[in-house]
Amino acid sequence: MQEPSSSRKQTAPLLHLVLWQPEIPPNTGNIARLAAALDLPLHLVGPLGFVLTERRVRRAGLDYWENVQLVRHHDPADFWQAHPSPSAWYFTTKARRTLWDAVFEPGDFLFFGSESRGLPGDLLSAQPDRCLLIPHGPGVRSLNLANCAAIAAYEALRQFRARGLWDGPRDETREPPE
Repeated sequence: MQEPSSSRKQTAPLLHLVLWQPEIPPNTGNIARLAAALDLPLHLVGPLGFVLTERRVRRAGLDYWENVQLVRHHDPADFWQAHPSPSAWYFTTKARRTLWDAVFEPGDFLFFGSESRGLPGDLLSAQPDRCLLIPHGPGVRSLNLANCAAIAAYEALRQFRARGLWDGPRDETREPPE
C-alpha cells in the first residue's frame, strides 16, 4: 500500500493524532478512518508492530486511505526532529488529570501509546501536567486505543466548536438535512 496523500486543501491542522509505536493493525486502520473523517493528520511513530501494507490495516481503513494525511516517522528521533516542541497532550492510564480538565488549543498534538506498553515513562514524567486520563469504571484496565483517539479528538473539537473555532466537518457530496 502506498502512503496516502490527501487531495484536500492544505491548511494548518486543528489537531494532530500521534500513534506512538502502535502494534495492532485494526486499531491503526480505525484511527486512520477517524483522521480522514475529521481531516486531521495522523502521525505514526515507529517502529510499528506491523507492516503498514498488511491487509488488516487496509481493511480497517477501508477505502479512506486516500483521504488520510499520513505522516510517517521511522522512530522517535525522526518525530522530534520534525516537531521539536509540539504542544502535546499525552493520554495514559497513569495520569491524575482527566481529559475534561484540559483546555485544548488549535495545533495540539494528541499522543497515544502502543497497545501493550502505552507511552514511554520518560515522555510522561517530563510533562506530568500534560498527561490525561480518559475516565472509566473500576475493573477495566484501559479502553481500546481507537476508542481513546476518537474520544479525545471529539472532546477537543467540541471545545473548539464551543469557542467558535470549528464548525464541524464538511461533506460537499451530501445534501444537508432539512
